Amino acid sequence: MAQTVDDLRNEIRQAVGRYERVESTAFTKEALAAICEAVEYDIDSNTLPPKPQMRAGILWRTGELDDDDPSQAKRPFRKAQLQAIAAALRDE
Repeated sequence: MAQTVDDLRNEIRQAVGRYERVESTAFTKEALAAICEAVEYDIDSNTLPPKPQMRAGILWRTGELDDDDPSQAKRPFRKAQLQAIAAALRDE
């Protein structure tokens, strides 16, 4: 059975030690920071960068982007991106 976007988000949340959510929501800054840590994208945890910067860094570290340019990640992750992130976290 194919995973939904919500299934993928929850798999990623659990892989980085965050709580599964019943309702459909995009990642919080804190969840994005946890994913950044899991994919070894360095951020300042004292003052979290904007969401587009963290999304771009995650996509860069998982091979979905050529660099961590935040202008390439202004919107929440698409399903294919979530699949790539989940796969990267499974491989760790």
